[in-house]
Order: sequence, then C-alpha cells, then structure tokens
Amino acid sequence: MPLGAAEVMPLLENAVNRYRLVRLLRTLSSEIYVIWDGDRRVGQVDLHYADTSVQANLFLEAPLDDDEQQELLAQLDDDVVSSYLPSFEREQFIITVFVGQEVDSFNYPSTSDEVGEN
Repeated sequence: MPLGAAEVMPLLENAVNRYRLVRLLRTLSSEIYVIWDGDRRVGQVDLHYADTSVQANLFLEAPLDDDEQQELLAQLDDDVVSSYLPSFEREQFIITVFVGQEVDSFNYPSTSDEVGEN
C-alpha cells in the first residue's frame, strides 16, 4: 500500500543518517539509488519526478521493522526528494515499498568479455 508524505513524518530530529545512498542514475525526471546500511545492501529506490508530485518505488532486500522503514523514508525525503521538490511545493510524495531479492541482472547488448562467460 503506498505511503503518503504525511505518513512518513514526523521527521527524525537531530538524527545522524543511518543509511548511505549511492546514486546510480539521474535524468531530468528520475533518479535511482542503492541503499546501504554499513556494508549491507538494504535495497534500491527509483524516484520519478512529475511537476508537483514525486513517485517512489522502494525495493528492500529484507523487511525492515516499522521504525527502520520510517527512518529510511524520512532520510530519502530529507536528503533526496526535498532537494528536488521541497515538501511545501509538492502536492504529493507517493512511496510504494516492495520486499524481495535480486534474481539476476542483464546488460544489453552484452560486452565482448561477457560472451564467453556463459
């Protein structure tokens, strides 16, 4: 079930950011980040910006408890989304959370090094 911005709040005051966000891709209207907790990959978030709204798909590799999830969502809002579109200027910030595992990764077209590996 998607969470609205009001459900992500209240923001954690005076908290040190627990998660490290590593940007993989940025376009004019979207960004992709890998999320780390220390040396453990927590997941990935795909953000899409459209006028006065932001849509996020958060893919977690393992479930987080409610407090951890709220902390991560607040950090994403503070560190990434608000730098693009502050909360007072946007109509909505919709976040859909998925839990699963990465099964495989594909690269098309394959590089010459990958051809002989299969």
